[in-house]
Amino acid sequence: MDWSSYLSRQLSERRDTSLWRQRQVNQKSDGRFLYATDGKYLNFSSNDYLGLSANPAIISAWQRGAEQYGVGSGGSGHITGYTKAHQLLEQQLADWLGYPKALLFISGYSANQGVIAALMTEQDRIIADRLSHASLMEAAMHSPAQLRRFLHNQPESLANLLATPCVGKTLVVTEGVFSMDGDCAPLADIHQQTRISGNWLMVDDAHGIGVCGEQGRGSCWQQGIKPEILIVTFGKAFGLSGAAVLCDEQAAEYLIQYARHLIYSTSMPPAQAQALSEAVRQIQSGDELRQRLQQNINYFRRQAQKLPFNLTDSITAIQPLIVSDNELSVSLSQYLQQKGIWVKAIRPPTVPPGSARLRITLTASHMPQDIDMLMEALHGFRS
Repeated sequence: MDWSSYLSRQLSERRDTSLWRQRQVNQKSDGRFLYATDGKYLNFSSNDYLGLSANPAIISAWQRGAEQYGVGSGGSGHITGYTKAHQLLEQQLADWLGYPKALLFISGYSANQGVIAALMTEQDRIIADRLSHASLMEAAMHSPAQLRRFLHNQPESLANLLATPCVGKTLVVTEGVFSMDGDCAPLADIHQQTRISGNWLMVDDAHGIGVCGEQGRGSCWQQGIKPEILIVTFGKAFGLSGAAVLCDEQAAEYLIQYARHLIYSTSMPPAQAQALSEAVRQIQSGDELRQRLQQNINYFRRQAQKLPFNLTDSITAIQPLIVSDNELSVSLSQYLQQKGIWVKAIRPPTVPPGSARLRITLTASHMPQDIDMLMEALHGFRS
């Protein structure tokens, strides 16, 4: 079979299912509104939890950085792409989160892939929460290490797997706040089980950092633990993009030497690093934003109790409505869009089969009347 025939067949098969995906062009978006080519929508699909993507101080910091450094880094951080702005951001993150070292990566996906690929060998074992993000699971599956999965948020299941000896090292992997369900991992219990067995814990706190804990220090800080490897990403509460790995000095030096995603990727623009430094300051002083976000979460959950859909137990900004049927979830999303509300359907393989959903996300920028409008539209839907 030639390439064209193969691609045509695969696309035809996908197009005939409810899993077909399409991108839609928009002009801009923030924590409250999305401006598309066909109009303005209330945005309930944004991860911009604190509304910092449009923060004037952060925008100004990026502009000053661009004037000082230009708009790109010009290379890998191992060649020309590691500037004073990068160094200062790494130190700022390390001081804020209580780690000796922080290393910047171009994305959260890259950070997870790079760390696991660098650390694990064929004698090693990864034990991951079965609902961990695709970047973690894919990295584990592509690594030479043995992969085992423990039942979602069940430390007892983890303990049973840890009880089986491993010739090499074991890395336990979980998210802090799960991106599709919005529930929080029992990190204290997971950390205890990992420490008892003498192994390392890696936590991806993409959806907890900036939102949870004192000064927004995240899920681990909130639950009083310090994993050996902490991944924080900047595409959610920070309002930008990129990621950092927090660890001790020895692990950081090892990753500098062996993490191919770090070595062979062009580093983030220095102007972006400078903007991220300002985002950290905004997060540290952002108690009012976090309080407003929590008020919106509480209000949404009170109003959503009467909806004809299954509401999960999430107490975070991620509030999934489980629709189950793929086609119904798409129809509901399209109906809301007609009502001026932007909420995208999430379907397998992103979530397990039979759990298609609307992944509603709340931000500090939302107003109570925005949630009222969403509720009114959801109540008016007829399948």
